[in-house]
This record gives sequence, C-alpha cells and structure tokens, in this order.
Amino acid sequence: MTSNDQPRRSDRHRPDYDDYDYDDEPRRGGLAKRVLLWALGIIVLLFVAGTALFFYYASSAPRISRSELAGQSTTTIYDDQNRIISRLGAQKREVAKSDQVPDNLKHAVVAIEDRRFYKHHGVDPIRIVGAATANIFGRSAGMQGGSTLTQQLVKLSVFSTAASDRTFKRKAQEAWLAINVERHFSKNQILDFYINKVYMGNGVYGMQTAAQYYYGKDLDELDLPQLALLAGMPQSPSYYNPLADNIRYATQRRNEVLDAMVRSKYISQSQANQAASESITDGLDPDHGNTSNNGTGVKEKVIDAYVKQVLADLEARGYNPYSDGLKVHTNLDLDAQRHLYDAANNTVSFQGNNMQTGVAVTDPHNGQIVAMLGGRHTGNVIYGLNRAVQTNRSSGSTAKPLMDYGPAIEYLQWPTFKRVQDTEFVYPGTNKVLRDFDNKYKGSMTMRAALVQSRNVPAIRTLQEVGIKRATDFVNGLGISQKDPYTLQSGIALYISPLQVSAAYAAFANGGTYYKPYYISSITTQDGNIKQINPQGKRAMNRATAYMITDMLKGVFNASDQGSASAAKLDGVNQAGKTGTTNYPSGSGHSGAMDSWMAGYTKNYSIAVWTGYDRPMQSPGLSDSGTQSAILLYKDLMSYLDSQNHASNWAMPDTVEAVRVNGKRQLVIKDSKWALEYAADDSDDDSGQDNDHSSSSSSSSSSHSESSGSESNSESGRHNGESSSSSASSSSSSAASSSSASAASTPSTAPTNNAQPANNGQ
Repeated sequence: MTSNDQPRRSDRHRPDYDDYDYDDEPRRGGLAKRVLLWALGIIVLLFVAGTALFFYYASSAPRISRSELAGQSTTTIYDDQNRIISRLGAQKREVAKSDQVPDNLKHAVVAIEDRRFYKHHGVDPIRIVGAATANIFGRSAGMQGGSTLTQQLVKLSVFSTAASDRTFKRKAQEAWLAINVERHFSKNQILDFYINKVYMGNGVYGMQTAAQYYYGKDLDELDLPQLALLAGMPQSPSYYNPLADNIRYATQRRNEVLDAMVRSKYISQSQANQAASESITDGLDPDHGNTSNNGTGVKEKVIDAYVKQVLADLEARGYNPYSDGLKVHTNLDLDAQRHLYDAANNTVSFQGNNMQTGVAVTDPHNGQIVAMLGGRHTGNVIYGLNRAVQTNRSSGSTAKPLMDYGPAIEYLQWPTFKRVQDTEFVYPGTNKVLRDFDNKYKGSMTMRAALVQSRNVPAIRTLQEVGIKRATDFVNGLGISQKDPYTLQSGIALYISPLQVSAAYAAFANGGTYYKPYYISSITTQDGNIKQINPQGKRAMNRATAYMITDMLKGVFNASDQGSASAAKLDGVNQAGKTGTTNYPSGSGHSGAMDSWMAGYTKNYSIAVWTGYDRPMQSPGLSDSGTQSAILLYKDLMSYLDSQNHASNWAMPDTVEAVRVNGKRQLVIKDSKWALEYAADDSDDDSGQDNDHSSSSSSSSSSHSESSGSESNSESGRHNGESSSSSASSSSSSAASSSSASAASTPSTAPTNNAQPANNGQ
C-alpha cells in the first residue's frame, strides 16, 4: 500500500470517518439508471401492447365501400311489424360534383374542421395531442376536436355518434378505416364525399341540398358569408339554423368560420370583415328552392307524436338520428295508430275543432307504447306539441285508485266493503269545504261504491288514513313523482300525463308490476351492431291490491252501479277503468268542466285519454256532452284493440277471497281481520255490484257553484241521487270502525292555491 492509499492522521480524527461509505455515490447513480430503464421498459411495453391491441381491433373493422362513403346516412324507423313508418332525410338530395363545389366552401370546411387536412394521412397525431391539450386546459373554445375530416366521414358512413360507442375499439377501427380511405381516394374526393353527406338540419343532407333549401340556389351561386354558414352548420345543425327565431348562434358560428379562414390564409381580414357585416338572413328562400319530400308511405301527421318521442329517446341515448344512419324498430302498432288518428279527427264527436286530446296506449305485459296521439286537427305542424306526454293538466278522479284506494288496500288491507264516510269535510287548518258536483253528502258507504261513484270526500278521508308518506311511496312505484310534496288535494287530482296514467293503470291490469313505458325495441347502427331494448319492470303492489282495484273499477262501466263510464261499456270486453273531470277555479267566470279524462284497461291494453282546450281560460268550458268525448274516444279505440287481441277475464289470486256482505259479493284479503268475520262466497257472480250506502244528506248549500275554497264534483255527470238501502250489519260496522289505519299520520296540509282547478269527481 502506497502512502497515497493511507488515510491522513487528520482524517482519522474526523467524526464521520468510520461512517464514510466510499461506494455511496456510485450506488446512487446505479439506482437512478435502473429506475430510468424500468420506466423506459414499461413505456415500451405499453406502446407494444397498445399497438398490438390497435391492430387486433383494426382487424375486425367493418369494410367500407365507395357507395357507403357517397351514400346518404338515412335513419329509418319501423313499426312493430317491420314496416317503414318514417325516414329522416326524406328531402330530395342534390349531389354536387367536384367542379360544382366552390373553392371558398372547400377552404371554409377545411379551415373550421381540419386545418391540417392536406398534410395528414387520415389520422393526425399533432391534431390529437393539440385537441387533448386544449381540452385539458380549457382552451379549445369548441373549435376543433381530435378527429380529422376523413375520420368524420368514416364515422358518418359506418359508425354511430352515440356516447356508448366512443370506445378505444371503435376509435381504433375508425382510425384504421380513415387511413385506408386516404390510400384509395384523393383529398378532393374525400372532401366531396363529406360536403355531400353531412346533415344540415331540417331533414336536409348535403351542402348542395342545403344551398337549395336555405337559399334557393346552387352552391356555386352563393357568396362568401353564405358558404361560411353552410361550412359551420354540421357541428350543430339545429343550433346554427339560420331559420331559427334566434339567429345569434348562427351568426356567431359563421363568423368563427370566417376567422378560421383568415388564420389559414384563405381570405384576408378585410374580406372576413365585409362578409361578417352581412345579415345571416340575407338571401334566405322561404320556398326552399327545388327541394321536395320523398315521403314514406305513411302520413307524418298520423305518427307525428310517436316519431317525435322516438327521436327524443334516440338523442337521450346518445345517438344522432340525423347523421347516424340507424335502423330503429319501435313498438308502434301502425294499424292501431291509424285507427286512433281517424277516430279523433273524423269519427268521434268533439265540442269543436279547437278542442284537443292526448292519448297513450301501453301494453301491460311489458310497457311497450302501442300507440300515441299528441293532438287533433293540428294543421301542417310537424313534431308539434305532444299532449300525450304533457303533465300540466289535472288528472281529476283518475288519481283516486292511484293515490287513495290502491294504497289503502296495499298498506291497510282494506276490503272492498270497508265503510268510508261521505260527510261534510273541511281541509285541516283552513275553511275550505270539499264538495261533490251535487253539493250532497251520502253518509256511510262502501269503498267500492265511493270509488265507482267517484265521491270526493271518501277519497280524501281515505288518503288521510293512508297518510301522505305511504301514498307518495305508492305512486312513486308507479312512475309518478313531482318536485313539490303531495297534499290532500292530490288524492283527487294529480298533474300527470296520459302516458303516465296509462302506464300506472297497466300495473293494475297485469297483477301489480310497473313497467316503464318505452318506444324502441331495437337500434341497429350502420356497422350492423344491434342494441336490444328490454322491458324494465318492478313490482309496485301486491297481486291482491291490483285485483281488488280492478274488480271495483269494473263497476265504472255499469249503469246499475251508477258508474260514470257506462257509455263506454262494451259487451264481451273484460275491462276496468276510471273517469275524471275538473272544474274551473272558483271566481274564474267559467262554467262547465275544464278537463275530461277516461282511463281504462284490459289484460292486453291500457288506454288513457285527456280532452280539453290548450288555453282553457280563453276557451268555453266543456259541456256535459263535451265531457263525453274522452269516454267515446276510449270506447272506439278499446273496441278496435280488443277485437284484434281479445283479453280474457282476470283470475282472482289465492291471496284474495270473495265474501257476501249485505247480499253483495265483496272481496277481502285472506287472513286479514276483515276476512275472519265473513264466510267465503264461491258463487260465480263477480259483477261487484254495490249500491249500499246510508241515506243521502243534502248539504246546506244547494248551489252548483263552488263556495270559497271548495271542491265540486261533476264526475258521474250526471248521477241521480242514490236510493236508500239498509245499512251494513253491526259486525261490518264494527269492522269498519276499527281500521288499522289509526297508525297512519293525518296530514294537515291543505290546498293553498285558489287558482287550482277543482276536481269534478269523475
């Protein structure tokens, strides 16, 4: 060992001498190198795996042909028998050849959609990174995404725009096809395909057709600002529609295109400024040039409401029905739809052409929407107001099975002979008196009689015993909800649509299962992928509840039961249902009814009909004959439907038994406290007729008009007073008085808005 290898004396006395590690620095460097190598290895491995996955997905990409690139991506809608009922893009399509497309239009499209279009080969990595960075830092301003024009063309030709399809697999296939398209077609051909294919709003496809539709001219006749607008429209055709009432968005989009053209040096700033000064409405053609509708074989008016909801459903699922080229199979029964349209517009008598209706028909077995009518005598309006799905009109007494008596059977196990009181009633905490149309009270009566005759006071007293909380739970299970809490008044009027009523009553029809109503059975995208739409059902009530409500509602069609829908009775048709009418608010100066409803069902169909005026305060009230239109329209439609698919009668579940009470057949839940007091009735009489009640007692007011805050009931129309009959036996009265509902909370909530329509009781 040399002297240079020996530590110096001074080093031996350093405090850290013994701890000094001569290998520490080299080992630190080695660790950093190993970490770097590991990181690089992982990156390489991920790249290799990603590349392998990309080519794996690409290998299963669908083929794409010239005809698909050049063809129109039309969405076709079918009925339940695979018959075409509508085609989107039925406008006559004008295809522009390359020499007919102005350079300014090509420049505008490239500038706003794909600035590097002439530099990439179908996929633009720089564009993808730039779009991702802009999205992360919020600097994109919605100008451009990561897809090139070629990728957009591929998507329009073979894929859908649904959010569910935005997967790595789909993106890989889209990129692969874009690369292949660029190998087989020139940039100008690709641009021509795109310009002639994109959706331009109002049922128009392709910019040449759009030039005629919006301006009545060919593309080569348009000026710079008009071409700039067309170039910017495909991003959101309805939003940038120059025919819209608010043209601010179309103007902004056109100016964005002009600015993009300046940045790409296609035009000067002075040219852009001059073009931006032109009004967006200059040159618009109200006659839409030479465009014409090709038609589908079905009058749009007949299926207008249904197709409107189908399109809304597709968009809610993430599809663009105007550009995705879908095949949409629906649950529409076209024959039933035609019959409904004809009945409402031609056959059934209405109070006048301005009187309106909304109708929904559902299948109780699965929730499929069979037919729908949004209005009558609607003129040339397409996709107009659909009254079948509007929730701004009171349902009247059609609410009673849903809010009152259904929950009473479900939660309190009431039998159909449960005694309820039709006596003077004042909403708790107020001086508002609840009345029926006849300003009379009928004393003690059975639940069956109260429901069939649609008495208001027994319904509200029943809701009190059930409790708002449990009643709310019950209607929520039937697809009915609202933002504000329910009140006692909800027991005789719910603000729900005909579609909601139809779907809710369908649960009574099928034994207690609520199916969410739906229009579409399957969606097929351009690449052949099929999405099946299946029923969504859940149990909403016991079978006993559904059967007992149905058994009582059969009486609504029987004149002997003083049923309010006896005019809709159909021999041989096993049906149950409920009417509903509402009066104008007190002090409105109107007489007659404001709304009239009829809801009914068999085991195969559930129908809900609303009739009234769109602007009731500016319209005459419904006369007695006017309120019958809903009943007669229901009868006409149900007669047709049952003749096509006859329904058998309902079978009593083993949880229910029939008993004799005062000589009448009634129903009771087995093993309930009421069941123990009566012998089972095995007779075949299931008519459920029940006229049992105490003597009528006239209210102090004999006027038909409402007193302050009162409710009037005109539902039965037009019932005569009930004849007296003997009261129930003492044991029945005892059972009625010992209701298990004592545990239910009694809400003190009362109606607070005097402007609300009053329930007529029907």
